[in-house]
Amino acid sequence: MSEVFGIIGGTGPAGLGLAQRLCSLGHRVVVGSRDEARAESVVAELELPGDSPGTVVGSTNETAARSEIVVVATPWDAIARTVSPLAELLSGKIVISMVNALTRQGSEFQALTLARGSAAQTVQSILPLSRVVAALQHVPARELGAWAEPLDADILICGDDVEARRKVMTIVERIGGARAFDAGSLASAGAIEAMTAVLLNLNIRYKSHTALRILGIEGDRPW
Repeated sequence: MSEVFGIIGGTGPAGLGLAQRLCSLGHRVVVGSRDEARAESVVAELELPGDSPGTVVGSTNETAARSEIVVVATPWDAIARTVSPLAELLSGKIVISMVNALTRQGSEFQALTLARGSAAQTVQSILPLSRVVAALQHVPARELGAWAEPLDADILICGDDVEARRKVMTIVERIGGARAFDAGSLASAGAIEAMTAVLLNLNIRYKSHTALRILGIEGDRPW
């Protein structure tokens, strides 16, 4: 069964990459923005699979928030002003945070420690009635959007709601090549977000496209 996904603040590389990948899996995706015309424009330029029943449309953040499952892909410093007005629409829903609190100093990315501990925990504090799950923030946007290729990565997923966490893991495991791992509660989100800075710095230094691999856990992974 295909769900409808909304991506709040989805016009950046990560949001658009996820939209392409979800479309390839047959999902309907609403890419949201403060500027509906911008969302429509960037979606019109996306390369999408022609043989998939999935679709991607550009719209407002409010429209995206009306979807079944919602993703927050805004810059970390725009979380509060973007998400707060949507709290009622997002009540009770699974909300996936793929936000990283990072800053760039010269050629190096550095992780920031937010007052709530992480971007995902910040989202949860703003949306106390939503089921926030942190996922996909450490996956390179380019590889995420390369829907014709397997995603050669292990994805660490955490959240305080066990059922929501497992639902997101199931979605991730539909992506060819990807493996989902249960990283526990949202308390782990800060460490995962910080690891993204390390991966980005490796990419810069070695001119590479790195991804996480978890060794020592093979076969079926009980959730």
